[in-house]
Amino acid sequence: MLILRRSDVTDVLSGRETEIIDLVADTYRLHDEGRTSLPHSTFLRFPEERHGRDRIIGLPAYRGGERPVAGMKWIASFPGNVAAGTERASAAIVLNSLVDGRPTAFVEGAVVSARRTAASAALAARELTTDDPPATVLLIGCGVISLEILRFLAAALPGLREAALYDTDPARAEAFAERCAEAAPGVKAYPVTDLTAALGRHRLISLATTAATPHLDLAACGPDTTVLHISLRDLTVGSILGAVNVVDDADHVCRERTSLDLAQQAAGNRDFVAAPLGALLRGTASLRREADRPVVFSPFGLGVLDMALAEFVREEAGRRGLGVRVDDFLTA
Repeated sequence: MLILRRSDVTDVLSGRETEIIDLVADTYRLHDEGRTSLPHSTFLRFPEERHGRDRIIGLPAYRGGERPVAGMKWIASFPGNVAAGTERASAAIVLNSLVDGRPTAFVEGAVVSARRTAASAALAARELTTDDPPATVLLIGCGVISLEILRFLAAALPGLREAALYDTDPARAEAFAERCAEAAPGVKAYPVTDLTAALGRHRLISLATTAATPHLDLAACGPDTTVLHISLRDLTVGSILGAVNVVDDADHVCRERTSLDLAQQAAGNRDFVAAPLGALLRGTASLRREADRPVVFSPFGLGVLDMALAEFVREEAGRRGLGVRVDDFLTA
């Protein structure tokens, strides 16, 4: 058993944004080809009121292809951590041998999760704005995920020059701007306080918040807007039904009271979903923009992406001699 700490994972992944985006794209293609196994995620919630927003999610997954991998991510989301000055999410990933099924690695998963999420968002931004790449982005929610999204957007969109930052806590947005300068030094990051004006000013918008229920519509957005709806519960049902929607997997994202799940319940169908990203990447589907309708990308966050990136980390860490090896983990 190889145990990889956060420092090991960070060492392996630092500066490899383009490779990670390519890995995520390849995994989406495999998923769209039917070469993955991806059961629904399991949500562990708690009966006590004080844990009403807390949850732990299990994501088992298998990715086939030339580099097959199987395992499971166990990720806790405790939104109250943010106010306490700690990260909302923590995670661990177990990888299993496809020869004998035995666990081969135990990987710190929060960094993997954040970077595969950001790579997915950046990939979608690139693919959905190919004809006219944006020079600015509005980041709503100033936390770890938005920081990684900016880092990966800078790699995927070389023409990106500005990032407007909005948070319900203005002081948090101010402090976040300094962190952005380190993550994406070529992008000028600055806080904004007028969300409505900012929505109309930027053609690329990223939502990464801790919202549990829809709170935002897109009426203020200008034409040709692309929205990265990463936190999945921000947009109103009307905004979803009025958009051109791209997902990672409709079966996964239209559940657990996401904005798309609520839209499905209201509409009685999923006809509002235009295409999965994997099909767009493979060329088996196409997307037609409409001047008066934003394009919204809503990824559930497929566990197969975590497995692909965790295996990438395990292989590279093995070559570098990183981590702690426990040879008697399964020994009686």
